[in-house]
Amino acid sequence: MFALNLFATLGCGLIAGVFFAFSTFVMQALAQQPPAQGIAVMQSINITVINPLFMTVFLGTSAVCVFFLVSPLFLKWHQPGAVYLLIGALFYLVGTFGVTIVFNVPLNDALAKVEPESIGGATLWASYLVKWTFWNHVRTVAALAAAALLTIALREGVAI
Repeated sequence: MFALNLFATLGCGLIAGVFFAFSTFVMQALAQQPPAQGIAVMQSINITVINPLFMTVFLGTSAVCVFFLVSPLFLKWHQPGAVYLLIGALFYLVGTFGVTIVFNVPLNDALAKVEPESIGGATLWASYLVKWTFWNHVRTVAALAAAALLTIALREGVAI
């Protein structure tokens, strides 16, 4: 259990860091470019991010959080730290993974379909920057909160 919690804690922290970078400077740098260039770079990022290392951390952390929620921990909710483990897992699954699937991925899919040089692309880009960045802020805060809560659960020594 310690190893799974450590993996999930580190995974949440890594994902929070990636999303934090996008929220604090990557998206701002892309917004300062002409729309065609910003679109082209973001389209490239959205393809490149689907790689074994990132996906292992992103999806692996999700899988461990699902395990935490369906494990026998429900029978031992009275343990010190158990609530931190459960709430941390929920923060990651809903606020990070869920927001990604429901909001960021559809925005990325729409951006993938436009020609960077088109007028429609420029219009979509203006909206995309605002919406995608907002939801990325949500993912950042959720992943960071999950990392903090899972860290507390680690310190409390929660066991299944």
